[in-house]
Amino acid sequence: MDVLYFAWVRERIGIPKEKVETNATTVMQLVEELKTREERYEVAFSDLSALRVAIDQELTDFDAPLEGVREVAFFPPMTGG
Repeated sequence: MDVLYFAWVRERIGIPKEKVETNATTVMQLVEELKTREERYEVAFSDLSALRVAIDQELTDFDAPLEGVREVAFFPPMTGG
């Protein structure tokens, strides 16, 4: 699946997008898997309350299932103006 990073998440990880092979069944399991890769992932995902997640361009929760998912995106909360 494609994993996309936006705003400061992208800055901390250092890339905007990557293909990820995973056995994770939920977004949270994917996050835990990513955090074990390198310190930059651990830092980016250290405070999940400061992150939002979308699956296939639909806002969702970290406990959402990943079965059949093509894209997961992580980004900080957005504010309107």
